[in-house]
Amino acid sequence: MDRGILLEVRALSTEFTVASGVARPVHDLSLSLQEGRTLCMVGESGSGKTVSALSIMRLLGTPPLRRHEGEVLLTGRDLLKLDDEAMNRVRGKDIAMIFQEPMTSLNPVLTIGYQIAEVVRRHEGLTWKEAEARAMEMLRLVRIPEPARRMREYPHQLSGGMRQRAMIAMALSCNPKVIIADEPTTALDVTIQAQVLQLIRDLQRRLGMALLLITHDLGVVAETADRVIVMYAGRKIEEAPVRELFARPLHPYTRGLLQSAPRLRSSLAAKARSRLAEISGTVPMLTELPAGCAFAARCPLADENCRQRYPEYRAVVADHAVACWKAAA
Repeated sequence: MDRGILLEVRALSTEFTVASGVARPVHDLSLSLQEGRTLCMVGESGSGKTVSALSIMRLLGTPPLRRHEGEVLLTGRDLLKLDDEAMNRVRGKDIAMIFQEPMTSLNPVLTIGYQIAEVVRRHEGLTWKEAEARAMEMLRLVRIPEPARRMREYPHQLSGGMRQRAMIAMALSCNPKVIIADEPTTALDVTIQAQVLQLIRDLQRRLGMALLLITHDLGVVAETADRVIVMYAGRKIEEAPVRELFARPLHPYTRGLLQSAPRLRSSLAAKARSRLAEISGTVPMLTELPAGCAFAARCPLADENCRQRYPEYRAVVADHAVACWKAAA
């Protein structure tokens, strides 16, 4: 079945004003997300994943935000061109976000039930009684036990796993077309992580929503993604279907990520020693990016051409694109 594109990002760039000058944490990002599909965005801290999500959601404040460029099309409507009032109607209704740490995202002085019901009442135009009934239904949907009791409780009274489920319930309460989940399991223990990820997958299949999942965990990517985008220093450097990317990573940075991941050793790492590989160095400062490839200083294959000229982002094989001078089919 042909699935329609719900979210399309075209040449998105985001500029920040910082003490040392102007930084571009997102540079020329393009992606598309289809109904019912999951696109995972991976990379180290500082690679631009979260700022990409916040840019799409238009949740960056001024300052540090200096300007946006490009297009963010949600079912053909450019979110970057909406005024604040129109964007507030879209955010939470048509596109919603699950944040990394619910304790900093939920209001600590309002009950869980009130916070979910308020979102529903604002976007759906329901009475307060109807909104509370929807909130109760959503808590049941995300498998929170004793939902009537949890409705009356405050965030600090819930465990970490239940707070994350409450965040998911809030994000799904108005049946959005697109969900952006930013490291939704990072703060949870391994058992609860698996439960939350399974819950998100089950709800996605049931509701048919599209999911943009931001993570640094390649195990999560392997279990969840249809396609994967690899980010580095604010740019997309590789994109492919998940099986293709794991079987044949083309960018040296992607190969480094796979070789450094426990239990996910790629075929390139099969002959390596038992000790995990590491990527030496750090992501460069966004105000001091080189003229060439930003990964060149850390790359064992880099030459003078890599350091002087940024590589063209191109399809090397069908449905697998990369920005690297050294990539080969």
